[in-house]
Amino acid sequence: MTNKLTVLDDKGYVILHDVMGSDLTVANAARVSYDKKSAELTEGDRRLIAFLAREGHTSPFRHATMQFELYSPLMVARQHFKYIVGSSIAEATGDNMDAWNESSRRYITEEAEFYVPKADEWRSKPEASIKQGSGEPVNRVKGGHFTLTLEEYIKHGEALYDSALEHGIAPEQARLFLPAYGLYVRFRWTATLQTVAHLIRQRTAPDAQYEFRLYAEAVKELAIEKFPVSLGELLKEDD
Repeated sequence: MTNKLTVLDDKGYVILHDVMGSDLTVANAARVSYDKKSAELTEGDRRLIAFLAREGHTSPFRHATMQFELYSPLMVARQHFKYIVGSSIAEATGDNMDAWNESSRRYITEEAEFYVPKADEWRSKPEASIKQGSGEPVNRVKGGHFTLTLEEYIKHGEALYDSALEHGIAPEQARLFLPAYGLYVRFRWTATLQTVAHLIRQRTAPDAQYEFRLYAEAVKELAIEKFPVSLGELLKEDD
């Protein structure tokens, strides 16, 4: 079992740092209504968890939490952050147990790293609705051109950033020269099992942004090792 998965390229990753609870935690949280408790997960507990997930009785799933560390391009991190803060799950349940802490270039000047799609990784604009995100891959010639262009753009921005720092500009302002959306950022996300399941369900869907989908799939792979029953039931497709 691993607690770290490489994502996207040789720089991106997801780490599962800490876990509070297990499938048994979910079952016992529900059974407390009847002053009952299981010492180990039974077949009855499995049926109970399935019932809770199927019928939308979600509060027991918020007694278990996980803490992840992600290193992702800013375009993924901002979707992730906005999704957690503004998701319907938080509005519907009042689930305010999530936490988010991110490294800041106001205080650190670590070497900047960027996500640069390879020549065969660029995608076309969708022909139908923009809500689809992207269409088919573009040809390698066109893709190669934009890979080189992006690399040159990043180098120029890094040079301006370094120059600003060397001339005594505050890091919180010097960072304005760094190309933003491909810049890797590091953050820790602590969330309840219910919130993790909601993120996975939405962001592993075929129409989710590809880069984010890879991170969501890594989160799922790490989380389901810890909560095979509960997460399996929460992610089960409706009949």
